[in-house]
Formats: sequence, C-alpha cells, structure tokens
Amino acid sequence: MKKKILWLILIIFGFACVLAAYITYQIQAEIVVTPQNIEIPNGASSKRIAHLLEDKQIITSAPIFALYSRLSDQASKLKPGLYHIEGELNMPTLLDILTQGKVLQFKVTIPEGLRSDEMLRLLADKTQTPLQDWKNALKAIVGDGEYEGLFLPETYVYSKPIQSQQILQQMYDARAKVEAELAQEKGWGNEDIKRNRIMASIVEKETALPKERVWVSAAIHNRLKKHMALQMDPTVIYGLYRTQGDFNGNIRRKDLRTNTPWNTYTNKGLPPTPICNPGAESLRAAAYPANVDYLYFVADGTGGHAFAATLAEHNANVRQWIRIERKLNRH
Repeated sequence: MKKKILWLILIIFGFACVLAAYITYQIQAEIVVTPQNIEIPNGASSKRIAHLLEDKQIITSAPIFALYSRLSDQASKLKPGLYHIEGELNMPTLLDILTQGKVLQFKVTIPEGLRSDEMLRLLADKTQTPLQDWKNALKAIVGDGEYEGLFLPETYVYSKPIQSQQILQQMYDARAKVEAELAQEKGWGNEDIKRNRIMASIVEKETALPKERVWVSAAIHNRLKKHMALQMDPTVIYGLYRTQGDFNGNIRRKDLRTNTPWNTYTNKGLPPTPICNPGAESLRAAAYPANVDYLYFVADGTGGHAFAATLAEHNANVRQWIRIERKLNRH
C-alpha cells in the first residue's frame, strides 16, 4: 500500500514537473509575430485579453498567459489601447509592452478660430468616432453653461480607444493655463479673463496674419475706450449662427441691422461670449495690443488689412479696396 502511495506521489510529482516545464517553455518561448495592430478594450479582463492575443496568433496559449499575468501580479496592470506588435516576442516581453501602455500615438490639429460645434465635428471626423460622444463630453465638462472659447486650438496627441472627454479636458486645461499665465502677468480677475477671451476671439476671426493681431487688438481697445460700436462683421455672423442656425457666409446689409446679442453694429461694447475658440497668440494679442491709435481697418487685397486712425484715412482705404474688388470681379 505504501509503495502504491509512493508511486502515486512520484507520478504526480513527475506530472507537475513536466507541466511546470511545459508552462515555463510556453512563457519563455519566442514567437515570430507578423506586424499587426491589436486594440485592447477599456475594462477588458486578463482572460479576455489573453484570448484576443491568442486569436491574433501573438501567443500560443491564452490560459497560460492569463495564469502568468496573475502569478506575476500584472493582470490588473494591463492597459487598454491600440498596440503595434511585431517581431520575436515571448510572454514577459509582451506583458511588459501591455503593462507599460506602449500604445500607438495619434495627432489631431485643431485650427484657430473654429466655433465649438465646428471643433466637435472636426474631432469626430478625424478620430472616426460618433459626434454624439463629443457632444456628451462637452456637456460633461461645461454642463449647461457657456461653451464657446473654452478650448485651446493646438495639436494634441491621443491614443485609442478614444476617450473624448479626456481629450476635450486636455484642450480646456491648455486654454486655462494660458489664461492663468496672462492673469498673473496682468493682475487680472475672472471678469478680466473673460473679457480678454471675448476680444481674442474677435481678433482671431478678423485676421489670419500673425503680425496683424496686435493691430486688430489695438483697434478694438481704442474703440471701446471711445465708446464706439465695434462694428466687427464676424460678431454679426456668429450672432446669426446662434439665433438662426448655420450661416452661409455671404453677409448682407440687412444682416448688419439684424439685432442679436452678439451684433456689434446694433450693440456697443463686447459681445456676451466669445465668437470662436481663439489660439494662444490671439489671447496674448488681446492682452497686449500694439501702442497705436488705429480705430479702423479694411481688407487691402493682399490677404491683410489697411489700418487707419481717422475716418478720412479709413474712407480712402475703403475706396481703394472697392477698386481692387471691382478689378478682381472683372477677371
């Protein structure tokens, strides 16, 4: 009886040794993986991840990988994302890739001057995700409050799976950082910051030339000091968008007379909100206008503007622009 027990123990021990050797071999064995991308979903268990890897022929045994990740105390540290896998890999190397989150990185560039709704559509298109996800993310960040001008146009890096709220929060925080720096430099309070943001949004929409930003800013500051109506066309267009829906861009005389809270022809002072998302340079230009006495500007036919300090100078610039425009229309 004792011999039988001893033989049984030896058999079990031998089987355990063979099994341990097999598992060790499977863990350490290197597999040549063909170049491919694999996405680890948010919230996926180590067992599910193991089966995904086996389905893609990145590992040979899902149970062994799941067991190894648990025994090495790494199962809860596997990070979601889109990974590029290739070359000779064993399970420790693969586990290192997945726990360090060595995911593929993508970039999206948000141009200056987009309205927030345009920005969300661009993000949805560039990341190939539902627009509603971005709308939900916006609401999660700003609630039912004002949403315009709160996101800094810039190039942002992201990974997959897409986390829309995280990306928008990064853009929100980037804008807040720029404004916090300006507030510290200028000794501003919250109302000053908001006022500058509104001015910066007008600067952003009025000129595409970096050198002109401080001149447009000066014209805005100077007109406000003199209690003159700003009479900035982009504020008219934005007001029509907010009150009537999208605008086709062909501004007419009757549009200038259509009163909305944003129309700076029918209302003196600044609009109640920004009219787009201004970039960092426009925020700084609004805070630091050029030391000039400009009150007026009009297109000059070269992509820039002709600036003037007096109405007589401005009228001459307008006449010159009309001549240029007529010549362009003839061709």
